[in-house]
Amino acid sequence: MTYTPNFRFRRLPSEDSEKGGLKHSIQKTKIIAFSPLEPCWFCSSVASHGVWVLIHRMGFVKVVENKAYFKRYQVKFRRRQEGKTDYYARKRLVIQDKNKYNTPKYRMIVRVTNRDIICQLLNRFGMDKIYEGQVEVTGDEYNVESIDGQPGAFTCYLDAGLARTTTGNKVFGALKGAVDGGLSIPHSTKWFPGYDSESKEFSAEVHRKHIMGQNVADYMRYLIEEDEDAYKKQFSQYIKNNVTPDMMEEMYKKAHAAIRENPVYEKKPKKEVKKKRWNRPKMSLAQKKDRVAQKKASFLRAQERAAES
Repeated sequence: MTYTPNFRFRRLPSEDSEKGGLKHSIQKTKIIAFSPLEPCWFCSSVASHGVWVLIHRMGFVKVVENKAYFKRYQVKFRRRQEGKTDYYARKRLVIQDKNKYNTPKYRMIVRVTNRDIICQLLNRFGMDKIYEGQVEVTGDEYNVESIDGQPGAFTCYLDAGLARTTTGNKVFGALKGAVDGGLSIPHSTKWFPGYDSESKEFSAEVHRKHIMGQNVADYMRYLIEEDEDAYKKQFSQYIKNNVTPDMMEEMYKKAHAAIRENPVYEKKPKKEVKKKRWNRPKMSLAQKKDRVAQKKASFLRAQERAAES
């Protein structure tokens, strides 16, 4: 006859320790085997005795937002709360290596608005004549090389801000333009249009089509054939300026040539706007006294008429 061993458990208070952001709980448990006819599973002894076992269990523990949590809570910077500045990335873009000895680190800042794509850089070094970059747009990977006997190529790093850095994002279009213009910016072709993540291959031809606006021209031709009303709605400014799909590449070539001829941005003169006031302006002291005198005279005249009648 076989007896199945029975076990009795006795648990002690657990000891918690935090490792890597998760709480690991160590539970000390005493297991007592009290079946005298079966050997102990731990030491093969027939005697009834207890065995101390350490059970290590790990799991997610809910953060309790109590009084202590709110007392220690640190509010993030205002521009981080507004979703304008990523200070985590800013710190890593600005901090220089300790062995560079006060050498500044430059950023190429790209910000996309509803109307413009703004790229900010200092143009005070006068290196645009030394490093012309890639004059003819091919879409191939290009990295500027320093010229012997001349200052090294201007090195900076892309600051994409809070933009989603997905393949083909407009931010990387600005990066490609800066690199072709002669700046040394560390980058990879896997972020450009034309990169296939499955085959790990980059097509320079597809990239060039996007640079020269051929993807937009193809969409314009598609709308002209399929839905002319949508074309007139989406490309109303193109129609107003007599821009057709066949003119797109030539238009971008002229824009690139104009940028190389004079890359300095000229601010437009501000229009003077006269503010309109819809509320009544404040009265001066003399006007207030005159108004009180008029009210008094009007009241006295009314009293005299009442007395005469």
